[in-house]
Parts: sequence; structure tokens; C-alpha cells
Amino acid sequence: MVENLLPRRPSIHRLLERRTDKLLIVAGLGSAIWDAESAGENPLNYYLLGAMGSVVPTALGLALAQPERRVLALTGDAELMMGLYALPTVAVRRPKNLSIVCIDNERFGETGKQTAHTAEGVDLAGIARASGFPHVLEVQNDTGLDALRTAIYTAEGPLFAVIKVSSDMPPVVMPIRDGSIGKARFREALLGEKGLKE
Repeated sequence: MVENLLPRRPSIHRLLERRTDKLLIVAGLGSAIWDAESAGENPLNYYLLGAMGSVVPTALGLALAQPERRVLALTGDAELMMGLYALPTVAVRRPKNLSIVCIDNERFGETGKQTAHTAEGVDLAGIARASGFPHVLEVQNDTGLDALRTAIYTAEGPLFAVIKVSSDMPPVVMPIRDGSIGKARFREALLGEKGLKE
């Protein structure tokens, strides 16, 4: 367990500062969505409101389909553990434009803050390294956040990072809750009007 934990919401805001339209974000289930939305509503954010374990596979597909864009999978430790098979798949496919950032509070935050696997010693950064990720970062301070933000835009991926944050739950900042509207908005922002017709 890390003793000096970063504050969750300010850390994600710092990570997403100066975001450009080259970055597509796929965020998952609960807190990661609320963190991304609170950093500024953006139609290039794709939210998986109820698909726990699907953020990394979805981001992988998007990165492969849009190789000229940078893709960020923003997820929590429990959500990532539910789809852990995806890390080796990303490492094997090696998309150069994909970054996975795990916000690790060592809790199942949406269901009552029960202790999650990383609190018991599961090392997600170690799993990413063993899977073959060429870039693995463990972020513990603002300097690390700044380095990660730069790497998201410039590193030849795939990149995996863990940000250890406190278990405090910031206020909910809810995006559009209708999945079909969210999907259509994302497609139009990414592909223009032709994306709505395909």
C-alpha cells in the first residue's frame, strides 16, 4: 500500500489539462467517467456507463481503427481487474497510439468502498510489464502526472500507467446517460456527419 496518495479529482484534472482534439478518451464505469466529465465536457469522450471490464478492449479497437489519433483508456483498478485479459491482448497488438491509465484507489468505489485486489498486493504495473508493455509508469506525484500527460501525446505505445489515489469519492459529475445519444455524439465528433449515416 502506498502511503502518499494523490488526490483523485485534481490529479485527473491535471492529467487532462491542455487536452487537444487529437486525444480520444474512453472512460469506464462510475468514477473514471465522472473524473473525465468534471475536467470538461467533450464529445470526443466515449463513456461506458454500464460495461464494467470493457474500457481497455473498446479503447484498443478505437486505437486500431483510428491510428492517426491518440487514444486514452481511463479506468479504475476494479474495472481493469474485471477485464484483465485485455492487457496481454494490447501488448500483443502493440498499438502505438494507445495509453491506458488506471486510477487505483484500492477500492470498489461504486459499491461501498470495499477493499479491492490491489490493496491486497496485486501489482497492475507488474502485470503490464510481464505482458510486454514497452512503457509502464507508476505515478506518485505532480511531476509524474506531468510526465504521463506528455507521454500520452508523444510516447510510442502502448503505454500503461497506474496513478495511486486516495479512496475519497469526489462529487458525481454525470454526463449524458443515454448510451445511444452518447455513441451518436462521439461518432459525429470523430467522423463528422458521415459517421451518423454509416
